Amino acid sequence: MRTKLFAEFIGTFILVFAGTAAAVFNNVSNGAITHPGIALVFGLVVLALAYTFGDVSGAHINPAVTLGFAVAKRLPWRDVPGYIVAQCLGALAASWFLDAMFPEGKAVNFGATTPFKSEYANQCFILEIWLTWALMLVILHVSTGAKEKGITAGIAVGAVIALEALFAGPICGASMNPARSLAPALVANTPATIDTLWIYIVGPIMGAILAVPTFALTRKVEQNPSGPQK
Repeated sequence: MRTKLFAEFIGTFILVFAGTAAAVFNNVSNGAITHPGIALVFGLVVLALAYTFGDVSGAHINPAVTLGFAVAKRLPWRDVPGYIVAQCLGALAASWFLDAMFPEGKAVNFGATTPFKSEYANQCFILEIWLTWALMLVILHVSTGAKEKGITAGIAVGAVIALEALFAGPICGASMNPARSLAPALVANTPATIDTLWIYIVGPIMGAILAVPTFALTRKVEQNPSGPQK
């Protein structure tokens, strides 16, 4: 278990640092990375981590995914607290590291996720539920047990994250990951990041949990191809 938790800590550290650093560097370099570039960074880093730690801890690197696996009975509930603590600590370490290296990242709240406009809070909440629901549904279909490991698992999951970040990122930030949003919000510690943090904690958790019964329904169709499909 210590090895699994360390893998989750390191994996989440790499994810949050690479993804939020892309946002900070884009601001510092006057837009050299661009929004599509930031989305691609998140997708590629998750792809790489799935193949790196997939057979160690499952490469969840996301509390919502860990809860989704537990609800789907693929992960013992006794493992959930350790996974979530390791993920949050890894994310916080990444944001603190980024703050120490590039304090000018404060201008973009160290890559924190916030609604495009304050009046979009409800839409962003619904978006975070939907985005994480779709992501978790893909993960459940391509993973083995509680592990994101396989020939195509990393490609599928990384592609979904990049895709969702591309079209939803400008509106809600496309977090899909409570740890990814929690860390930069706490380090930035501004009203803009703290007041809307609930969106990026509650939304992804709800989306991941809702994906479990959806997976059960779609899995039945796969196992009974001759049956009615609606």
